[in-house]
Amino acid sequence: MEKELTHYFAHTVLFWLKDPNNPEVQEKFEREVKKLIASSKYAHFGHVGKPAGTDRVVVDNSYTYSMIVTYESQEDHDAYQVEDVHQHFIAECKDLWERVQIYDVHRI
Repeated sequence: MEKELTHYFAHTVLFWLKDPNNPEVQEKFEREVKKLIASSKYAHFGHVGKPAGTDRVVVDNSYTYSMIVTYESQEDHDAYQVEDVHQHFIAECKDLWERVQIYDVHRI
């Protein structure tokens, strides 16, 4: 039985925080990223987490946080990029990170 696939577009973001072990920095980042996902009109699914610590040569555990958000279309993703809640998240948290890496993927 084949599963029906939804969520046409996936947006994966890896964050490397400047001060990753600071509890105040962690609390602010986690609060703001959860608010972003919960408040977005375009995000269909959201997942935020830290590296699982799986120990395999192909696994990158160097980042501090990962966020995965899915959308029904690339147009929804594009609207999310300029959405007020996304812009607020960037303004509130951009000073917390030293690096951000993004992987955007269309469903096949």
